Amino acid sequence: MPPHADPTLFIGSQYSNAPLHSEDFYQSLTNAIDVGLLAINNSGMTILANKIARDSFNISPGVHLNDVLPDLWHKITQKIRERKPRIELSVQGGQSNYLVRVSPILLDSERVGIACTFIESTELEEIAMQMRFFQEINSELDAIIDSSSDGLWICDAEANVLRINPASERINQINAKEVVGHNMNELLGQGFIDRSATLEVIKNRTVSHLLQQRVGRKLFITGTPVFDARGELIRVVVSERDITQIDTLQRELEEQESIKDQFRHHMLEMQQLELESRRVIAKSPCMLKALRQALKVSTVSSSVLILGESGVGKGLFADLIHKNSIRGGKPLIKINCGAIPESLIESELFGYEKGAFTGAQSSGKAGYFELADGGTLFLDEIAELPLSSQVKLLRFLEDGRITRLGGTKSRTVDVRILAATHRNLEEMVEQERFRLDLYYRLKVVPIHVPPVRERKECILPMIHHYMDSFGASNGISKRLTRAASDALQAYPYPGNVRELMNICERLVVMSETELIDLRDLPSDIAGRAMETEAIPAGWSQAMTLQQALESVERTMLAQAMERCGNQTKAAETLGVNQSTIARKLKKFGIS
Repeated sequence: MPPHADPTLFIGSQYSNAPLHSEDFYQSLTNAIDVGLLAINNSGMTILANKIARDSFNISPGVHLNDVLPDLWHKITQKIRERKPRIELSVQGGQSNYLVRVSPILLDSERVGIACTFIESTELEEIAMQMRFFQEINSELDAIIDSSSDGLWICDAEANVLRINPASERINQINAKEVVGHNMNELLGQGFIDRSATLEVIKNRTVSHLLQQRVGRKLFITGTPVFDARGELIRVVVSERDITQIDTLQRELEEQESIKDQFRHHMLEMQQLELESRRVIAKSPCMLKALRQALKVSTVSSSVLILGESGVGKGLFADLIHKNSIRGGKPLIKINCGAIPESLIESELFGYEKGAFTGAQSSGKAGYFELADGGTLFLDEIAELPLSSQVKLLRFLEDGRITRLGGTKSRTVDVRILAATHRNLEEMVEQERFRLDLYYRLKVVPIHVPPVRERKECILPMIHHYMDSFGASNGISKRLTRAASDALQAYPYPGNVRELMNICERLVVMSETELIDLRDLPSDIAGRAMETEAIPAGWSQAMTLQQALESVERTMLAQAMERCGNQTKAAETLGVNQSTIARKLKKFGIS
């Protein structure tokens, strides 16, 4: 092109026959731009719109901007009033978002119109959103790593340290700058560590566990490999947990447990000495639990309901509670509610005034409540108490006052109530044979005394105790063979402690020799032991332990059902609940 030539004339003469200043030329020029272009005059009328602007916003010369993009026109007029030289706005066009750059069109320093450039921003916004998402993810990961109480080391596949978290700095007493960028081989050579979980992971490509002593601390190290989608090792994450404190706590716990064991043993010895003098022996967990409850409740004045089968020793629990209470120096009055005729029970409990009934003493008589004033009244077999007397007992429990039979004045007595029964009071309440309100008044603190069959650990100590006791009182010394001991321990004792005591007395008095053997035992106990021994002991080598146990269980169930005839008696014989018998029979298909 010659010097000083007009470029538009040169281009026009060489590349086009059309006039360079024609409308078609300018339209073609704006259409060639890959962004939307729009020019409007000061009043908002469109002067020029390229193809992108026409297609995206359906706008063409002669159309007012407010008719097509009213929001944009409103924002432009607002910004014009603010006299800003260039502004950027956002507008929706079709399915896309556009970033609009608005600039004044100046002619001799005078604004004659406005140019709007539309750049599609949908893709840019998606990229920006993704960047924000990844920034949030990175922030969360940073927060998780930095807040971890375990130390974390992150290395690349060449064992170069990329990052450590604050916990690692604290555990190792270092600054991250001292190790980040260094290789684990280098740190190993410097003696910073004696073994490297990172190097183990890189070598074996599997999780590695190490124990290390570092700066006076004991650390549990776990190295974990991180693989990419192609299975290539890209990172190694090493976690380190300071177990020094855990070891210390473990030792302290063991020491405390040892002290507790010693204290518990000492307490059990003290309890044993105390209870043996009261003929109560407790070595099984269920019996110890009941005794702990009794000792604890003895320190308060709440009513206690002692539950358990006949012969388990409910009266001895009442003795124990009373003796260890603040009322221990006051009287303990024991009443068997089932042993007093119904016609006399009320007068015996609450007393009567003179002339209350035919045969009454002329001076009247104090009842058991008055006799127990300041102490404890033990109502054994409370379920046998008549409903009329239940009402008066309930009234006493509510206000602490009693009225003698035939009397009109009530009097206050300070009496603690202990009650006991072997019956199911809840069933009796449903049958309206026992008052619900009285049941809940008595059941402030319920204590269940377990039967002998549930106290396996207590059976032999009790046998030895009672045999020694009866032997001492009769000047006789007796011992049991192993077979006799096993048979006595396996027996369910449906009569509980009372039956066990009678058996011991019988063995001491009636056995001919000093050594008591299986043949000296009562026939029901000896026969039961012989049946148990009759169960075959030789099993096929192909049998598992579980199969052998199930075979024994099936045989014993079948024999018990054949001998007893029903599930209740079989359960009593085998020393289990009836529901257990029913479940086992169903399991083995025994009818």
